[in-house]
This record gives sequence, C-alpha cells and structure tokens, in this order.
Amino acid sequence: MTNERLHQAKRVVVKVGSNILTARNSLNLDVIDAISSQICTLIDRGVEVLLVTSGAMAAGLRKMGMSRRPDEIPRRQAIAAIGQSGLMNAYESVFGRHDKKVAQILLTSEDLNNRKRYLNARNALQTLLSWEVVPIINENDTISVEEIRLGDNDNLAAMITLLMDADFLFILTDIDGLYTKDPRTQPDAQLIPRVSTFSRKIVDYADDIPGTLGTGGMLSKVNAAKKVTSAGIPVIVARGDAPDILLELFSGHPHGTYFLPKAEKMASRKCWIAYTLTPKGSLIIDDGAAAALLEKGKSLLPSGVVDIDGEFGIGAPVTFRTKIGDALGIGLVNYSAADIRLVKGLKSSQIKSCLGGKPYDEIIHRDNLVIT
Repeated sequence: MTNERLHQAKRVVVKVGSNILTARNSLNLDVIDAISSQICTLIDRGVEVLLVTSGAMAAGLRKMGMSRRPDEIPRRQAIAAIGQSGLMNAYESVFGRHDKKVAQILLTSEDLNNRKRYLNARNALQTLLSWEVVPIINENDTISVEEIRLGDNDNLAAMITLLMDADFLFILTDIDGLYTKDPRTQPDAQLIPRVSTFSRKIVDYADDIPGTLGTGGMLSKVNAAKKVTSAGIPVIVARGDAPDILLELFSGHPHGTYFLPKAEKMASRKCWIAYTLTPKGSLIIDDGAAAALLEKGKSLLPSGVVDIDGEFGIGAPVTFRTKIGDALGIGLVNYSAADIRLVKGLKSSQIKSCLGGKPYDEIIHRDNLVIT
C-alpha cells in the first residue's frame, strides 16, 4: 500500500529538521546539497515538492561567530533574521545548479488562522508550483512571539500538507524513525516500521525521544502525523541524511516509520478548522448533544450546551467537550460567548425572545464542525 501511494503521489511536502541541517552550530551544506538534489530529481519526474526547512538559527550563529543560541527572545529573533538569508542562499545555490528556481515563504499562525490570508497563501503556493518554482517555507521567527507561533516546523509542515492537499508528508530527522526507546542512548531500542493507531503506548514512545537542537522532538513528529493521517494523508518519518533517502522511498524501499492514513480524505475547509485554527474557548455539552454529534452528524444546538469557558466572538473556533472533560471536536460558533451563556440549555425557538433576534438555530452548524 505504501508503494502504491508513493507511485501515485503528485504533490508532497518534505520537512527537514535542525538536527540534520546543523553541524557544530553551522549549516550542514552536504545535507542541504543531497536533499535539494533529490528534490530536483523528483520534480523532473513530475512530482510537485514543497520544502519546509529549519536552519535559520544555525546559519545566523555561524555568521555572527556565536557558539550557542542566545536565551533572550529578541536576540534569537535577530539571529534568525541574520541566518535566513544565508539559509536561502544555500538552497538557491544548490537548486540553481539543477536549473530550478526557489521562493522564500515565511509564515506565522496568524497567516493560517485568518481564512482570507490562508486562502491567499494557498493561491500563492499554487502559483509557484505551476511555475515549477520550489517553495521553501519556514516560520517567521523574526516576528513570532508566543501568541502567534506555529509551535515548531513539524506542526508547520502538517499545516502546509493540509493547506495544499498534498499526497504525502515526509519528515526527515536525525534518527531512523519512531523507536520503542531513544536509540541514541538505548541499544535495545526497536524501530516501529508502521503505525496505524495513535495509542497511549505510541505517544509514550515518542515522548521518550527528545530533540537535540530543534523545538520539536519525536513527540512533535507523531503529533504532526496524527493531524495529517486524520485527514487521509500518509506520513513517513525517516533519517534525512541517509543516502538518497527520498529516492529510496519513492523506489519502494522501506525506511523509517510509516504512519497509515484514514481511508477517506477530509475536506480542505474541515482540515483548516480542525488542525490549523487556534481555539479561543470551549463549550461543555451534555451527553445527548455528544451522542447527536458523534453518532448522527448533527449540529450543536443551545439546548445541549451546559457551560462555556473563555471569551470569544462570533465565528471564533471553539472546542467542545463532555462534562467529564473528554475533548470531542472543534467548530466555528454562530454566537459570542456572552450570548451563548444567555441561551445555553434553551430550545432554538427560545433564542429570539432571549436575545431579541435569532440569526441561527445552531450554536455550531455541522458544516462548520469537525469531530477530532
């Protein structure tokens, strides 16, 4: 099944992590050369490739003659700004040798949370691919602060995969895949070649394998895989500096850990709601509402809402959960938190008398709701 999916893949996302792009706080130009050359081969075969890359910090440290990342956020942002041009120059040099053009794309979560900007980003990336230009994507570390950070480039790669409706996501790191233990310190660690369900054991395995340089260890890669496979897109986590790793995978040779996708792809807009938006609050719902959402595909009505956490406006992304705290999904609300507090527990027919108007019967319409 893996070989068949790879053979049919027409658009893929490749994420390259700091651990393989960095050598002694400097860019590993040999790895950049190898991965870029493989991407060019795939493009020549008719595969569209979007590259999500780390490495700006390492390039900046090298330029400034610094031996370690600074602790202060403004200094880190400045180092990332200094290094980003060097990182792009390294990629442009390699891709240029293969007669390929590249484009720099820097994003924050605000770019992807706003629907208009989200669609603008997709349109720009679509245009670049149609021109056979390789989009090289990174988080905009120079301006990112906690409120607008995407978290890490594993998460960014997952978002780009969903944004562009890609056929595959490859996460290239410094170990061969997901192991039962950290193989760098535990000789008896065993590689897990396939993951079909994200059990507690899988999460525990990943949690025990930290990253050495980047913000994301193996757990962030598993979380990214969970998002992407939930939308029906497969993921492979593999060692990025293994010889011809991408070409080997496309030739059908097994490497790394293959995360199996769900049978059906999720619609693009629902992917955006479920895995890109940052929730602004939470609704606690009763058992009847939970059953209606989970088993019958219904909308969430005011009668099923028990309580509200947070303050948010109309159209905000909000999670919903059971009274015992089980998270069920996320959706876009038709009413503000203040108005939902007034109508919770009421029938839809009572909304108008309570609020003075009733633009919607539902708190969250099923078209704007995703069970996660």
